[in-house]
Amino acid sequence: MSMSLKDLAVGDRGQVTGYQEGERSYRKKLLSMGLTPGAEFSVTRVAPLGDPVEIQIRGFKLSLRRDEAAAVQVEKHS
Repeated sequence: MSMSLKDLAVGDRGQVTGYQEGERSYRKKLLSMGLTPGAEFSVTRVAPLGDPVEIQIRGFKLSLRRDEAAAVQVEKHS
C-alpha cells in the first residue's frame, strides 16, 4: 500500500517508492539528498505540529518540511 512519508509515525520503517505527480519542484532536491526509489529509512522524530519530520536514511539524519514529506510516496514496513 502506497502512502505519503508525512503519514508515518516515529519508529516506523519504510521504503521510498516514488513521488507525487506534479511535485517536480521538490523531486530533484530530494533525489539529490538520497531519497531515491528503493531507499530504506526509519522515522526518528516528528515535531509536535508535524513539521519537520526527521528520518534516518543511508546512514545520516534528514529533516523534511511537511510539504516535502507529502511529496514522497513510501511503502511502510513492519
